[in-house]
Order: sequence, then structure tokens, then C-alpha cells
Amino acid sequence: MKVVLVGYMASGKSVIGQSLAKSLDLDFVDLDGYIENQMGKTIPEIFSEKGEIFFRKKEYEYLQELLQNKTPMVLSTGGGTPCYGNNMQAILDTSDLSVYLQLSIPILVERIKLEKDSRPLVQNIDDADLPEFIGKHLFERRSYYARAKETIICDGKSVGEITNEIKNFLL
Repeated sequence: MKVVLVGYMASGKSVIGQSLAKSLDLDFVDLDGYIENQMGKTIPEIFSEKGEIFFRKKEYEYLQELLQNKTPMVLSTGGGTPCYGNNMQAILDTSDLSVYLQLSIPILVERIKLEKDSRPLVQNIDDADLPEFIGKHLFERRSYYARAKETIICDGKSVGEITNEIKNFLL
């Protein structure tokens, strides 16, 4: 079984993925963490040293590697992963379940404000400009996320509630 979580940055893919993997007794893989381990550098370091195009090529390679792996797992993708190359189609073709974790812009803004230093795409954006940036960016990406087999609106829900909703899709 392979479950893949997609959604915007700070939508909870890693936290939900860990919870889901534990409850299903599956391996959990965070794609960004996997890339960092394979390359021996953090995502911000890769972005600053090699640029986004290089990063997206590596992301594609490592995503393919994980999707082709026969080990059952819960995989959380990076926020941009579904939006580049043929990544979303590959996710749909090789996973048993793909889930879009959808959050409202105000909640995303509050979460991202707390994590800006570790997020290369927003680290130089003023807090006051975050709602507009996230709104535009999400508008560009939403059509990719919406291709996931299922969507969960996560506003106001606990990790446990979201985990249980995903588990219900598997029944």
C-alpha cells in the first residue's frame, strides 16, 4: 500500500503522514527529508547553491525512486512536488491513495509565519505580504492538488481527526 499526501507548504503533510503511518503500521517517508539525506544538504542550501530548477530535477528523480519502491509507505511530498514535471500523474498512477490536505489561506499564513526561515520560497517575503503571495501561489497550484483522489478540508480539525478521515478512505 502506498498513500501519498499533497498540499501547500505548512498544510500538515509531514505531521499527518507520521500519524497515519504509525496508525497503519507503515513506513513514513517525507520527500524533502529524503532529498536532504540523499544529497547531504538542507532544502534551503540546495535552493541557494544550485537553484530551484536543479532542486526540481532532483525532486523528480527521488519521487520516482520512492514511487517505484515496493515497500508499503505513507509519503508526504513537498508543497511544489505535484506541480512540476509529470509528478502528479506519477503519484496518481502508482499510489493506492492520494490525499490533498486543504487549508484556508489565513491558517496557512499563520503557520508559515512561524516557519519562514526554513521555507526558501517565502523567507524574504514580509509578513504583511504573505496573504497575497500565498493566495496567488495557491491559485497556481490548486489545480494540481485537486487531482488527488481525495481532498480533506483540514481547518479546525485535529491530527487524529484527519488521520481517521484518511483511514476511512482506505476501507
